[in-house]
Amino acid sequence: MSLMSFDFKRHPRQAGISLAVLAALLLVFPFIAQDYGNSWVRIADMALLYIMLALGLNIVVGFAGLLDLGYIAFYAVGAYLAGLLASPQFAALLESVVNEYPALAQSLIAILGPEIQQNGIHLSVWFIVPLAAALAAFFGALLGAPTLKLRGDYLAIVTLGFGEIIRIFMLNLNAPINFTNGSQGINMIDPIRVFGVNLAGEAGSRATVFIGGYGMPSVNAYYFLFLALCVAVVFITSRLQHSRLGRAWVAIREDEIAAKAMGINTRNVKLLAFSMGASFGGVAGAMFASFQGFVSPESFSLTESIVVLAMVVLGGIGHIPGVILGGALLAALPEVLRHVVEPLQEKLFGHVLIEAEVLRQLLYGLALVLTMLLRPAGLWPAPKHEDRPDGDSDSKNQSTGVMAA
Repeated sequence: MSLMSFDFKRHPRQAGISLAVLAALLLVFPFIAQDYGNSWVRIADMALLYIMLALGLNIVVGFAGLLDLGYIAFYAVGAYLAGLLASPQFAALLESVVNEYPALAQSLIAILGPEIQQNGIHLSVWFIVPLAAALAAFFGALLGAPTLKLRGDYLAIVTLGFGEIIRIFMLNLNAPINFTNGSQGINMIDPIRVFGVNLAGEAGSRATVFIGGYGMPSVNAYYFLFLALCVAVVFITSRLQHSRLGRAWVAIREDEIAAKAMGINTRNVKLLAFSMGASFGGVAGAMFASFQGFVSPESFSLTESIVVLAMVVLGGIGHIPGVILGGALLAALPEVLRHVVEPLQEKLFGHVLIEAEVLRQLLYGLALVLTMLLRPAGLWPAPKHEDRPDGDSDSKNQSTGVMAA
């Protein structure tokens, strides 16, 4: 039996204790870390966003077995939608529409009001999040539709191309109508508000959020929000994994021909995998834009897609706790190295031998190679009973609900 288990069916007592210990650690972490500087809590904030991304990609890669190298495109869709609808960028868009299509611009001003011409649209992020999820899901289906018959390397190449196309679109959609502001990106994006509380802190508060009489750093407030969202994503993906749809994804992953022969509509099930996975990417993107206050195409490069895929592979493909572990390690590692490696080298050798950025890439490669050699299934692979249903048998005690033939 492992040190930590989250299998409530087989080891409910140990799973309950593990969950309680983990929850306590996560709740106290920002208050301990802030004593060493808010940057450590900010690292945790970004790690939680990456965990959301990794859990979304795990639906496509882990559950359905569809290799997706363009997943970061859905992150970009959510981020740019938040940038367009929660910043002055819509005013710039409207100005370009006035120059190109005056009649259309006058119609938009009449519908949305004259103030948008000066200030843009400033919708609440909680209105943008479902829009981001829906738009990302649409793009997920758009990617999935022409790739239904592709598998393996061919699917990877197509999805890689899709991710690059979206990034290039974001880079060039500033003329003739300025949707994305090109390489300059979109700034002054509104911060997140929860029940009227600005999580970035009000003006003059020095990035401190006050709830009642209690004040906490802005990064701590964002940490608890992202943690709550991660818990929600874990719950949803866990329910999906053990649902009828989740079992259909596993059937396609194991043998698509056999799944089709058993009556599974592989086309619709694959499209659902792409769409549902993409929707989590869209939500994470909207959160990222509101958290950073700025988005640009450089944040959504191919490297980011590979990093998110590495999180899934390193942690354990198809296993939710493993994916969380992989996401936390690979998201936090570069920032930890940036804070630790160079000062450590200066202390040991008197000067920096290897820059943190170079060492990060070396360690990524080393970690993945060692994982493939020593633990091919990942650092925390799925237990056998969870990875796939038991085979058909005539035994009475079947743990996975597989019907005897």
